[in-house]
Amino acid sequence: MTIKWKARLSILPLALLAAAVQAGTTSQNLNEGKQLAAAGDCIACHTALGGQSYAGGLKMSTPIGAIYSTNITPDKETGIGNYSYDDFAKAVREGVAKDGRNLYPAMPYPSYAKINDRDLHILYDFFMHQVPAVKQQNRDSDIPWPLNMRWPLAVWNWVFHDDAAFKPDASQSAQWNRGAYLVQGLAHCGTCHTPRGIGFQEKALDQNDDAYLTGGTLEGWHAPDLTGNVKNGLGRWSAQEIAQFLRTGRTDKSAAFGSMSDVVAHSTQYLSPDDLEAIAVYLKSLKSSDPQAVAPKADTETSLALIKGDMKKPGAQEYMDNCSACHRIDGQGYAKTFPALAHNSAVLSDDPSSLISVVLRGSQMAITQNEPTGLMMPDFAWRLDDKQVADLLTFVRSSWGNNAPAVTADEVKELREEIKEIQKEK
Repeated sequence: MTIKWKARLSILPLALLAAAVQAGTTSQNLNEGKQLAAAGDCIACHTALGGQSYAGGLKMSTPIGAIYSTNITPDKETGIGNYSYDDFAKAVREGVAKDGRNLYPAMPYPSYAKINDRDLHILYDFFMHQVPAVKQQNRDSDIPWPLNMRWPLAVWNWVFHDDAAFKPDASQSAQWNRGAYLVQGLAHCGTCHTPRGIGFQEKALDQNDDAYLTGGTLEGWHAPDLTGNVKNGLGRWSAQEIAQFLRTGRTDKSAAFGSMSDVVAHSTQYLSPDDLEAIAVYLKSLKSSDPQAVAPKADTETSLALIKGDMKKPGAQEYMDNCSACHRIDGQGYAKTFPALAHNSAVLSDDPSSLISVVLRGSQMAITQNEPTGLMMPDFAWRLDDKQVADLLTFVRSSWGNNAPAVTADEVKELREEIKEIQKEK
């Protein structure tokens, strides 16, 4: 054998090793890209009902008209196949498309601005190399002229958009910083759980502002307080319960409803146990939105009255006829099956929108790998009038130790009309 061939054979193992390492790295990046896309819940907004993944077309209602999500598959004609990494980064972090159009902030780029370069490169590779290209034209918004002009969005960005990257807090643990990075960035929890200002901007983007994650209302659903509030926040939840909720959509205390069921189904159930724990640690560190809040205490008065057949309290009869079979006379429900209403932080929220919506629309638990049964609660809009719904919810919010404001028939009527409009648009 010649010296030349010996030399070639001697480097063959090194070449094979390098190829294996590169293949392993590529595979790892693609898997990580899939997980990062899940953390960002990209599929939820960029997939229409019954449509192909990431091909866009999902209708989203806004106060000025409906908009439709765009095709983010790598199709070169209708998707983002011609986007360079820099184009992709500008769209994700700044809300500006390749052609220079400003994107509507329904795209949570104020949160995505915090995504670091490494993760954004992996996401770009995922969308370009692992997502199948789908040829599907994007649909124009239903927003009428002149409100559909995009230049005011540049002004909105100038006034409200903070494009600063996430900065770790050296005084906190690596786990806390990982949780903060996910909650503030990819998971964009503040998009729903932070109240909005006059310009429809999130009032806060991190824990340094007291408004952050104190609850927000969109499309008839109230995303609850995620701070340490012991009444209607996460103050009575353990970190383990938070992680379990994000993984399965249910705990002994509560269950996901409304759009949060979709978040669990499409996003958080796919996060690693380490990331879920990190998110929980970060959320548990948030100070209470109301330091004066008092945790509810057990009270058997309502249960004893119902057992005796005492229906004098307004809403008691409606509860017995429509709710008690699943949620029980004592309001405790059945763990991980029918959520407890007694001391439930969502029930105790000052804003009753979610409770009204659940009664009028019904709800379904998230279907996950760990909890594959998506139990459903039927809607009662056809069965109960506005006063009956108000009495029922006021009963629930003032029984078993619950202490939340009464619900009025006018509140139910207003939300019933809003729901009709939303359903009509969809």
